[in-house]
Amino acid sequence: MEEIEAVKQRCKGVIKRIEKLPSSTKIPESCKKTLFKLANSELNYLSCLSSPIPVSSNIGHLESVVYILQQPFITGVSRVCKSIKNGFKSVHVDIICTLYKTPVWIIVSDRNPRYVSWDGSDKGKGLKLRVEEVLAAAVSSPSLKPCSVVLFFSNGVGEFVNDRLIGEYGAAEFNLSDFEFFEEVEDGWVNVLSRSFRDACMLEIKLNFHGSAASSSECGVKRSIGDVPGFTLQEKNKKVSLGGAFGSLLSQMKFCCEVELDNLLNEGNLINFDTTALIALVSGISNGCAEKILATPDIELRQRFKGNTQFVIAQALSEIQIPIDKELGGVIAGKKGIICESVLSEFKELVSMCGGPNEKLRADELLMCLM
Repeated sequence: MEEIEAVKQRCKGVIKRIEKLPSSTKIPESCKKTLFKLANSELNYLSCLSSPIPVSSNIGHLESVVYILQQPFITGVSRVCKSIKNGFKSVHVDIICTLYKTPVWIIVSDRNPRYVSWDGSDKGKGLKLRVEEVLAAAVSSPSLKPCSVVLFFSNGVGEFVNDRLIGEYGAAEFNLSDFEFFEEVEDGWVNVLSRSFRDACMLEIKLNFHGSAASSSECGVKRSIGDVPGFTLQEKNKKVSLGGAFGSLLSQMKFCCEVELDNLLNEGNLINFDTTALIALVSGISNGCAEKILATPDIELRQRFKGNTQFVIAQALSEIQIPIDKELGGVIAGKKGIICESVLSEFKELVSMCGGPNEKLRADELLMCLM
């Protein structure tokens, strides 16, 4: 029971600190309500426990979020502890704010560093996959795009995971010297925080936006498509077997050989595709079906596309007015195409779930041309 009481006191302490967060200049009331709801929910859960069983609580995570919000250089908070929609997926982001006047997304981990897995296991996905999902959401977010994603490990992070974040995502360690480890109380006195964050580690992954795509090096691209499970690159200089405008368009691109990405980046003759561009290239609308869609009776279109009918019709009209092969032909001619792993994963999932047989075939052919 002593353990339960100790955790309940931590909950009450968090609630008091939430009350002191400056809503007028920093934290909107909606965000404070979210924090209060989470803290009170945790406290109610603990109050229902009557026997001395091992306590499983999320209060450590909430303490870490509030601790970050208390820092004077955190401003412009717009969301806390919310999910961001990205296609068919949602990713959890702990804080969306500005850090030293730069928009960032902050992800908090309160886990013991020994149990922060990089590649994951049968019990759950690893940190690598979560980072890729967050980066993909950050890249494609229409209104909440950050300049960087910040990872805050309140109990520190293991050397292996730290090296992987730096090596694969260009993460840079954030200097925590400006963080305050005390809080002001009345009459000029200060309280040293009951929980120490002196072992905390903060890493920043910068994003470089070109349209709606992040640069490949910052999304962790280190291998060719041929190395990705589920796709086999049979010949590095394979000629596209599909004819028509799609085959003609891809034939204008240079094929990527199996070389290190760093060497490719030095060439500068690259084009980085995002998910939207890939879908547009393989879509049936862009490959001869636009006129057929417009000639289809409205009732049939509504049965097939339901709430997306008007969008599909608009895409078909746009394709007839400005065909994508003509629009992109001059842009990709003579260049080597690259994509980051998060875009590859999202593209494969969309094609698998929504693509027809011909669209899947075009997707296979397109991926064979990219690195």
